[in-house]
Amino acid sequence: MEPATLPRLFPSFEKELQDELQQQGEIRTFKAGEQLMRTGQYFRSTMLILDGLVKVYRKDEDGNEFFMYYLQPGQACALSMVCAAEHKPSAIMAKTVKDTEVIAVPLQLMDEWMTKYKSWYHFVLSTYRARFEELLNTIDHIAFRGMDERLEFHLKKHQETLNTNIITTNHQEIANELNSSREVISRLLKKMEQLGKVKLHRNAIEIIKL
Repeated sequence: MEPATLPRLFPSFEKELQDELQQQGEIRTFKAGEQLMRTGQYFRSTMLILDGLVKVYRKDEDGNEFFMYYLQPGQACALSMVCAAEHKPSAIMAKTVKDTEVIAVPLQLMDEWMTKYKSWYHFVLSTYRARFEELLNTIDHIAFRGMDERLEFHLKKHQETLNTNIITTNHQEIANELNSSREVISRLLKKMEQLGKVKLHRNAIEIIKL
């Protein structure tokens, strides 16, 4: 990790906190597609994202995935923080979308820093709030919108997070993330293409206007 990485990604952290992170945090690297969290896993630490992209999701008994949110550099997973602090098993899964670097913070330091550093306390609270608001937004689209609107919301979220108009995915992956069928997603994507909203490629979707 470059010395300037922590000040750039976590500018609100006190210099002393950044120094402790440098000294006591453990740098871990993962290749794209690696599993970071599994359902039933117990956490001894939480991870701050330094580089890359992580997808957080749930999986039901039949193996169907439900996409929850992405974690980007400068962020941490609120649910892993809760599970670590309360010594509870994870109810979520997470895997890397691309090569990712994280810094792991041991549980004892997470607790100690809550009273030692105001910036860490506020970071944890803002992480909880941000993920909660994101989940509410997702739930609103699931509960109150049709699949066509959910699909547009899903693609737009990927576009904004990945900062690209080319989404590398296929119809089955989208169906899994939206808990739908490939046939339904293919039909809706074809309709969106006819309306000039997207352009379909092999294993990729180009967003024209959403």
